[in-house]
Amino acid sequence: MDWFTHLHFNTVLELAGVFFAALAGGLAGVRKNFDVFGVLVLAWATGLGGGVIRDVLIGATPPVGIANWRFVTTALAAGIMIFFFHPSVERMRRTVIVLDAWALAFFVLLGTTKGLLAGAGPLAAIVVGVLTGIGGGILRDVLVGEVPLVLADRQLYAIPAFLGAGITAALWWAGWLNVWTQIGVVLLVSGIRLVSLRLGWVVPSAGRGWSGRWGARRGRMGA
Repeated sequence: MDWFTHLHFNTVLELAGVFFAALAGGLAGVRKNFDVFGVLVLAWATGLGGGVIRDVLIGATPPVGIANWRFVTTALAAGIMIFFFHPSVERMRRTVIVLDAWALAFFVLLGTTKGLLAGAGPLAAIVVGVLTGIGGGILRDVLVGEVPLVLADRQLYAIPAFLGAGITAALWWAGWLNVWTQIGVVLLVSGIRLVSLRLGWVVPSAGRGWSGRWGARRGRMGA
């Protein structure tokens, strides 16, 4: 596969990730009874916040989150869709959770890849990939006045991100990163995220130590 096709595939992945994440961000604004401007800001922040952090870290300025009309339009379109059709989206809660897991996987893959393309070493690229994946969610939670879920909820979110970023970097350095292995990384990260939600896998907390185990809490997806 030629390089142009590879870049086109990555762009499609990133646009999809922006849209899915922005849907989740806009929904958070609706639940907080924000007005249309607030919903759009949250959609933009969640969909593009991680990408802005990524671009600042690797020196790609201005960040695509404010400079590329395709990405900005995609995030705002998701916010408008949520604002006007949120009752329907609320009824599709499980679908939104699945889309959010896909967005996490896309962002981790693309953030790590962009870090490597910018000349970052493996460790730096992994950090860039993880921050790309979780940065939008952190920014969303800060804007709505909540402790970021990635720090307080005990769900597996950052761990799949680190795993996906590490595998992406390893595939890059081995010369095996292509469309098929990228699809594999996306399936792995999103799969771990969704299975952990379905089975109630959690990480130990400071109060419970390791007694919480990785399968101690069962519950609904997204609980």
